[in-house]
Amino acid sequence: MSVFTPLQREELEAFLAPYQLGRLRDFQGIAAGSENSNFFVSMEQGEYVLTLVERGPTQDLPFFIELLDVLHSARLPVPYALRTTRGEALRDLAEKPAMLQPRLPGKHIAVPNTHHCAEVGRLLARLHLATREQVIERRSDRGLDWMQEEGPSLAMALPEDQLPLLRNGLAEIAELKPKILALPRANLHADLFRDNVLFEGNHLTGVIDFYNACSGPMLYDIAITVNDWCSHPNGELDEERSQAMLAAYSALRRFTPAEAELWKPMLRVACIRFWLSRLIAEQNFAGQPVLIKDPDEFRRLLAARQQCHSALPFAL
Repeated sequence: MSVFTPLQREELEAFLAPYQLGRLRDFQGIAAGSENSNFFVSMEQGEYVLTLVERGPTQDLPFFIELLDVLHSARLPVPYALRTTRGEALRDLAEKPAMLQPRLPGKHIAVPNTHHCAEVGRLLARLHLATREQVIERRSDRGLDWMQEEGPSLAMALPEDQLPLLRNGLAEIAELKPKILALPRANLHADLFRDNVLFEGNHLTGVIDFYNACSGPMLYDIAITVNDWCSHPNGELDEERSQAMLAAYSALRRFTPAEAELWKPMLRVACIRFWLSRLIAEQNFAGQPVLIKDPDEFRRLLAARQQCHSALPFAL
C-alpha cells in the first residue's frame, strides 16, 4: 500500500474539526498513490480525499492550490482545496503539509476506447485553454534539465543492450531543447494517466493528482497523455485511439506547425521522463510496501516510438 505516513483516528479527527463537516465516519489509505499519502475520508456531510504531500518543495504547494482554484472556476471536474472556517487551505498533519479535497465520482478506465480518449482530449484542451492566457509559473522538477542530469547516471545501471536507446533519446533532447521550449505554453497536468482520470460509463467525471502540474509546452502534456491512453501492451501506438484524442483536442485548440514538427520527438521525450522517474522509484523503494510502476513499460514505449507514424491533425 502506498501510504508513507500512517494516521491515527484521534489525530485525524482533530485535523478535520475546523472544516465543520460533521463526525468522522471512516477513513482508509489509498493504495494507488506512488508519491504522496492519500486517504479516503468519510464524513457526515460527504466523501473527501486527504493528501499528505511527501515529495517536493513545500513552497510549490500554493501553486497547486491556485491552479486547482482556477480550473474549478473554469468548471473543469477537478478537486480543489477545501477551506477551514478560518480560510485555511493548506495545513500540517503528522508533520506533513496536508489538504482536504472533495472526492470526485467515477472509476478509472483500465482499457479505454476511442470515446474515452476523445473525452480526455477535450478535457486536456479545456485545461490548457483555461490557463494559456495567464500561465501560473512553476518549473517542473522533472523537466528537460532533470532528464539530462539524471539520465547519464541512471544509464550506468541499465543492461548494455538498453544503453543506446536512452543515450540516443538524451541526445535528441539536447538537440531539440530550444525548439521545445519555444512551443506554445500553458499550465500542464503533466501526469494525465488512466489512473488519474475518472469516468461514470462514458462520461468523464474527474481529473485528479495534480502534484506534477507545472507550466510548459502544451504539446508535452498531450504526448504524455497519448502515450498512456493510446498504446498497445507491446508499446506500439494505437492510431485509432490516438487520432480520436488528438482530433477532439484540436477541435478546441488548433495545433501549430511547430507543434506538428516536434510531435514524434515529443512522444519520445515523454517516454524518457517516465522511464527515468520509474527507475528512480524502483531504486529508492525496492522492498518497501509502496506501489512501484514498471520502468520497462516506458522502455518498450520508447523503442516503439522510434518508428512512430503518428501525425497531428489540422495543424495551422
